[in-house]
Amino acid sequence: MQFLINVTAILTETKRDGNKVETIEKRCLELFGRDYKYSVIHNTNGEVCGHYPQQIVFLEYESTELHKDRFESTVQITKLQDLVNRSKMARCRGRFVCPVILYNGKHICRSSTLAGWGELYGRTGYNYIFSGGTDDTWGAESEPEVPEDDSVRNGDSQLFDKVRGLDIKLLRYLSVHYICDLMVENKKVKFGLNVTSSEKVDKAQRYADFTLLSVPYPGCEFFKDYKDRDYTAEGLVFNWNQDFVDAPLTIPACFTKNLNINWSEYQSWDLVHQTQNYLKLLLHIINSDGHNHHSCVPMACCVS
Repeated sequence: MQFLINVTAILTETKRDGNKVETIEKRCLELFGRDYKYSVIHNTNGEVCGHYPQQIVFLEYESTELHKDRFESTVQITKLQDLVNRSKMARCRGRFVCPVILYNGKHICRSSTLAGWGELYGRTGYNYIFSGGTDDTWGAESEPEVPEDDSVRNGDSQLFDKVRGLDIKLLRYLSVHYICDLMVENKKVKFGLNVTSSEKVDKAQRYADFTLLSVPYPGCEFFKDYKDRDYTAEGLVFNWNQDFVDAPLTIPACFTKNLNINWSEYQSWDLVHQTQNYLKLLLHIINSDGHNHHSCVPMACCVS
């Protein structure tokens, strides 16, 4: 563990040494194997997702003597991999919903936020051209998850139905019940175009069956200020008055009433208090739910 901490402290995302990556992943798998039964989705050349590790680990269940009979996996790795391949286009840069933490039989997942129409059309066109017109990313069985009146449907909504329908199918297969959205925007806009969106503003309300929480948290750009302050977070407050910030804090009352936190003051919290209070909320959700519902955390800046 000390080896991994030392390596990640000095490596940056833009400098990757193939041998070091292999060593790190091997050590991670050894550590996972001590406590969990796991399967691996191979991503050697980034064919599944260029932003995820070469070996994507799926923790099936705890294999320690104390826990080995309490939970067992309900997920088949081959079906999971098929759903991943079909659904990944729904998320920005293909960063699909991926389980990263297993706690008491519950999966805490990470992903990027939803892809906008520009990325969807770009990626589908690219795949179609370079597959020689035979791209079968979604498969013949793919049907819209949320039916709409045919008379008002257009090409955009049909495409969103397909890709987001498959994303929802993956979420359901992983038994995800809660989606915690950390974006400070409802939609991320670049050069006047909506480049990403989020579940909470999906016009067709395709994600209405999930419990959606909007917990806006500053993105990676803000953490430049944190670095410039010599990594001192006390007193560092995000500027909530910026034009692009339009996502309010929205949490169901059942999750807030027992935490003794004044949520109406969230815009005055510094980075330390904000992080502490959000973690209290997330831990409360994970611990209080008794039905093995899982959580997904989509983020504008994808940090697992």
